[in-house]
Amino acid sequence: MKNILEENPSLKKNKIILKKAKDELELSQITREERIPVEICETAAEGSKLAAKEVAELIKEKQSSGEKCVLGLATGSSPIAMYDELIRMHKEEGLSFENVITFNLDEYYPMDKESPNSYNFFMNEHLFKHIDIKPENINIPDGTVSLENLKQSCREYEKKIDAAGGIDLQILGIGRTGHIGFNEPGSNMNSYTRLVSLDELTIRDAAKDFGGIDNVPKGAITMGVGSIFKARKIILLAWGDKKSAIVRKAVEGKVKDDVPASFLQRHENAKYIIDMDAAGELTRVKTPWKVGSCDWTPSLVKRAVAQLCLATGKPILKLTNKDYTDHNLDELVVSYGSAYNVNIQVFNELQNTITGWPGGKPNADDTKRPERREPAQKRVIVFSPHPDDDVISMGGTLRRLVEQNHDVHVAYQVSGNIAVADYELLRPMLLMKNYLEENGDTASKTYKNLTEYLSQIGEQETFEKVTPNILHLKGLLREEEAKSGCRHVGVKDGNAHFLRLPFYETGKVKKDDLSQKDVDIVKEFIRSIKPHQIFAAGDLMDPHGTHKVCLEAIFLALDQIKEDGDEWLKDCWVWMYRGAWQEWPINEIEMAVPMSPSELRAKRNAILRHQSQMEAAPFMGSDSRLFWQRAEDRNRETAELYNKLGLAEYEAMEGFVRYIP
Repeated sequence: MKNILEENPSLKKNKIILKKAKDELELSQITREERIPVEICETAAEGSKLAAKEVAELIKEKQSSGEKCVLGLATGSSPIAMYDELIRMHKEEGLSFENVITFNLDEYYPMDKESPNSYNFFMNEHLFKHIDIKPENINIPDGTVSLENLKQSCREYEKKIDAAGGIDLQILGIGRTGHIGFNEPGSNMNSYTRLVSLDELTIRDAAKDFGGIDNVPKGAITMGVGSIFKARKIILLAWGDKKSAIVRKAVEGKVKDDVPASFLQRHENAKYIIDMDAAGELTRVKTPWKVGSCDWTPSLVKRAVAQLCLATGKPILKLTNKDYTDHNLDELVVSYGSAYNVNIQVFNELQNTITGWPGGKPNADDTKRPERREPAQKRVIVFSPHPDDDVISMGGTLRRLVEQNHDVHVAYQVSGNIAVADYELLRPMLLMKNYLEENGDTASKTYKNLTEYLSQIGEQETFEKVTPNILHLKGLLREEEAKSGCRHVGVKDGNAHFLRLPFYETGKVKKDDLSQKDVDIVKEFIRSIKPHQIFAAGDLMDPHGTHKVCLEAIFLALDQIKEDGDEWLKDCWVWMYRGAWQEWPINEIEMAVPMSPSELRAKRNAILRHQSQMEAAPFMGSDSRLFWQRAEDRNRETAELYNKLGLAEYEAMEGFVRYIP
């Protein structure tokens, strides 16, 4: 018998219309806190492809009618993957840019056009030199114009946009201050292209690209909020956890000048395209029970209960039915039958994450423990992206693993050589020179090379001119610090391994893409150990991006080993830690390793062995605390959260999440 919808096309059409209306109603309910359209994609890669598709469709639409397509473009990390997809479309699908005119949002001031840090250089490297756009159609604010001619240059930039017919589509990123372009907090809705001073947080975020905070220009030329608003359509891109807080302010908060991105709420055709991480603080993601019915996964239940405890000031086992209903959590009470049933389940699940035996406890019932008991002595690899992430992120756990007789190996994936300040290297070189000269030998040639290099660059360090010899010495310095840190937590000298992955060894802040050569190095090292446990950095907030690349190398290596059919891999568990930049949310932690006050001090001392990474480190990010301070504060906060929920009280805790391919 035929489907009734096939026999009645009008009925089928009506059903589609009804479903669309129902979907729109549900979407309007869960997005009711959002004051501007937001499209959430699973990953940044998916979001970038979506944005590139919209750009490409507009270009083709304009081409078909014989018109120019005027694009406003952004720099920074957010649009790079979108540009990559546009390049792919040009090369593989024939997308032409001959009818495209571009206007970039901003440029540092002062800034030479040929500098690797200029937005001229950025746009050429990431887009223009790979497509068929006409050079005369490219427009970027001039960072070389004299100060006395700057106002006139800015006025001419505005006139040029108007002469081109205005911007059809403006691409934006968002800074952690809420800036769009370089319109920092306090910018006016009626502001136009001008010179601005950069916010301290913006300068800190840019430090990674300039080899240190002191090298970042303090000013920039930017299109104003008023300039941006003249665009007929605006798409703002945001990726990653570190953008989530400001995205929520800009999307769900009121329009105000201390969050310039909030002005976009008033534009008639603006929207956000963001990934799940950047959406993490939006109401529909963080507290979805406040805007609609939920799919209550175990992780979401734990998150809701933890937030309820903090909101009420009560431990889990004291929460009542009224507490749940007063905080929009009626569904949980109904689903579980009572607050008591929810409380007991969540309490037990969190209790079972706590263990003093990160490698598994021998001769113990492991049915409710995070790690298996067999084999009693495991082979363990701790992957550390930089030569200090191991002790910063899991120094207490590392020490426990060694003390509990596991065969622990630490693999440092990159040299970290560009993160050593020049004067940190000069001290040991002076010591070596004096010692060797006293003993009838000399290190004068190496010493001379170093001092000449330092005199050439002057007071400001530049990581673009450093010589291979100096980089090698800096790498050796970090390796010796890493060995010292290992010895402090008990790791054998022969069990500290330095992989020196090639993607990192450019001698510059900008690194190469990950290659199969990098993956092969990781793969062969893993095979040489055949571990039962692997610990890897899942901390993707690292401002330099190295952690993400290093984690990708591990995952690709494991995938390839699995494809090759290595049987031992079936017995290997992978645990991810987070480091100096963030901690796992409590609802995601699957293993929590407690530390006593003395163990926390031991961890601090291991971190302090990395002396070159104290105040001299150029890539500290936006957090002014030293690495050991961040680690201690984070570990104490995790322990305090467990305590507030009514679980055991510890001095500090390190958290881990298991990765299952």
